[in-house]
Amino acid sequence: MYSMIRIFYTFFLTWASCNGINRPNILFVFADDWGRQASIYAKIEGAGGINDVAKTPHFDELATSGVLFTNASVNAPSCTPCRSSILSGRNFWETGRGAILQGAVWDENIPTWPLLLKGSGYHIGYTYKVWSPGSPVNAGIGGSANAFVKSGTKFNGFSQYVSSRASKGTAVKDAKEELYREVRGNFNSFLKGRKKDQPFAYWFGPTNVHRKWIKGSGKKLWGIDPDELKGKMPAFLPDVHAVREDLADYFGEIAAFDAGLGILIEELKKVGEYENTIIVVSGDHGPPGFPHGKCNLYDFGTRVCLAIAGPGVRGGRVVDDFVCLPDLAPTFLEAGKVQVPEVMSARSLWKVLKSKKDGQVDPSRDAVITGRERHVFSSRPGYLPYPQRAIRTKDYQFIINFRPDRWPLGDPYLLDTSQEPSYALLENQTFVTLSDEDAGPTKAWIVSNRKDSKVKPVFDHAYGKRPQEEFYDMNKDPDQMKNLAQDPEYSGTVRKLRSRLIKYLGDNNDPRLVDNGKFFETSPMTDGFKRPVKFKKPKPKK
Repeated sequence: MYSMIRIFYTFFLTWASCNGINRPNILFVFADDWGRQASIYAKIEGAGGINDVAKTPHFDELATSGVLFTNASVNAPSCTPCRSSILSGRNFWETGRGAILQGAVWDENIPTWPLLLKGSGYHIGYTYKVWSPGSPVNAGIGGSANAFVKSGTKFNGFSQYVSSRASKGTAVKDAKEELYREVRGNFNSFLKGRKKDQPFAYWFGPTNVHRKWIKGSGKKLWGIDPDELKGKMPAFLPDVHAVREDLADYFGEIAAFDAGLGILIEELKKVGEYENTIIVVSGDHGPPGFPHGKCNLYDFGTRVCLAIAGPGVRGGRVVDDFVCLPDLAPTFLEAGKVQVPEVMSARSLWKVLKSKKDGQVDPSRDAVITGRERHVFSSRPGYLPYPQRAIRTKDYQFIINFRPDRWPLGDPYLLDTSQEPSYALLENQTFVTLSDEDAGPTKAWIVSNRKDSKVKPVFDHAYGKRPQEEFYDMNKDPDQMKNLAQDPEYSGTVRKLRSRLIKYLGDNNDPRLVDNGKFFETSPMTDGFKRPVKFKKPKPKK
């Protein structure tokens, strides 16, 4: 069977070459937990916000030469379901057990763009993370068979590694270079694995932007001063030093990721493949461990950076179309001259990428649909989810919270008891309380100071129970602080958006609308979770 497949691949490539089909390479640079934080957004949208302090020169350069999207969103602000949707080109709820984080199991019957590209003759591979935590690990791209980590995985703990080396006398510049060599080595080992003239698709997925980071590393390693954020914080983040420093450290990890992007581009140019490579750069959701971020359907949680450049892309444009990252799957397949499966509900971006227009290119791309189900399995008794769906347009956002009786970011375990977690525990242990939000200094500061009259509204807004419906006027309230769902002035708009959202969910077979969401509310979607045991090859007998 395998030999027959190889014969088909060879035939296809020969046929494609003889018929003048030039299939581009694909480089997908995808950061774990990176939201919409890049310096170029401050340049095009004006100063005054947190993007003023971002340092992403390589992303900015790529976006300037290609297409920069201003309204790109993930389908779900949680790692595994977001990645399920990107791999499959479908809504996250259409991926079965791929729709949750802990306890996810990949359905091998779902076609994915990496394996479809491989089946058409592409050399595929990845470094670091594609799909996890789930079983099997990095399913959808062929698992460990397509992993290229010969030079190591230390980049995933960037600030930890560099800080440790610096503490032992190594210059910061030299410690960084050690990790840059890792990125080069892994990418080059991937390139060496392909046949002559074979197109390739490479997924670069470092997890360094995911927590946890070394406190103070943003300033020490990248010169990002927390004080530069003073007066620029969104309304849902306390403008205090602990939170500003936490955000500065987050920006430091983004700067490290951007440096990795620069290395990949440099290596492409060295091997003469830059001009024939479509480069796509984005992240899987908003910042971890911050209110409104990861696991929230607010903009800070769902909107992400997105830039695309390469052959066939009319560059030098800023596009305002509302796009969702599952759209990348049919885009990659169309670029690779591979038929898009009918089950892919997402839409290719190629018409937008080839257009000459700036601003709104495709009038039909006027909204995105987002949602979430279960994140951390133990966030609520019975391992239950917090189900949400939302529609975001240019002017408004409408959210349905299907179980408003539940805590949106997990039960406040141990709070207001004799066993209340310490500040240090809140900084370092996600699962101790409110566990759908990652542990970190921001969470620790807000929770520890929640009884202060000035902090209590921030705590209640971030972690308190939410009404069944939320509605925000994005022009008047870009930070999404004032829920107007019951305001008579907006009743007509709320009704229209509710109807549009429900229709989309129904048309796209969302189980949340069937039998009161039974699929997501019962086993196996509500089973307990144990991390899959990593298989270790037995040592050969002497």
